[in-house]
Amino acid sequence: MIRTKRGLKIAIALSVFVFFSTDAYAETTFPFKFGFSVEPASTPQEVSSSIQLLLILTVLSLAPAIIIMMTSFTRITIVLSFLRNALGTQQMPPNQVLIGLALFLSLFIMTPVINDINTQAYEPFNRGEITQEQALDNSSRAIKGFMLKQFGDNEKELAFFVSLAKIETPVRDPMDLPLTVVIPAFIINELTIAFKIGFLIYIPFLIIDMVVASTLMSMGMMMLPPIMISLPFKILLFIMVDGWNLITRTLVSSFIT
Repeated sequence: MIRTKRGLKIAIALSVFVFFSTDAYAETTFPFKFGFSVEPASTPQEVSSSIQLLLILTVLSLAPAIIIMMTSFTRITIVLSFLRNALGTQQMPPNQVLIGLALFLSLFIMTPVINDINTQAYEPFNRGEITQEQALDNSSRAIKGFMLKQFGDNEKELAFFVSLAKIETPVRDPMDLPLTVVIPAFIINELTIAFKIGFLIYIPFLIIDMVVASTLMSMGMMMLPPIMISLPFKILLFIMVDGWNLITRTLVSSFIT
């Protein structure tokens, strides 16, 4: 029992010794210095770089919302979804393929707008010729120019949001309207156009479904699902008219022209 107590005391003493010796030589054990410090910028160039980094991070965080609300992505995605439902091919093409196609078609359509933002906003701001507020204003005007162009002669949605915002009418220059008015009007206009195109896409495939269904009924084959017979004919019709080329050309020309 006495030996056990002595052993316990010796173990406690060694533990205390090792603890304090480790604390004393902590600096030599770790060659790296851990810490966090915030130093103020010493030059205007450092401040400008920090602001640019902050703007880039902000744009990246808002990129999905910008792509959906302020580009051609919404119309293309909805039309492609209508096409797949009209064909009745379930999940073919997959969602990933449709989203990828819509994304790169949107990139192709929005290339002139991106170039305008680069030449009118980013490059002058990067050279220090304009301020941050002027760069943001130039960027918004380039995007608003694209969105306002899509209304054409139908400006009901735009007039509706102008009245809700209680902006003085008539509006002399639509480019002076804020983005909070232009963006929701643009989205509703895009949904309207996409549904109109989707309705036109549905008509030929609906006729095929009706013909097949009436033929099966006249033959007394009521237990056979019409979709099993009409699907190959719809795919054949889509291939014969070169459907993908026709849909893509229609979507791109609806923005560019």
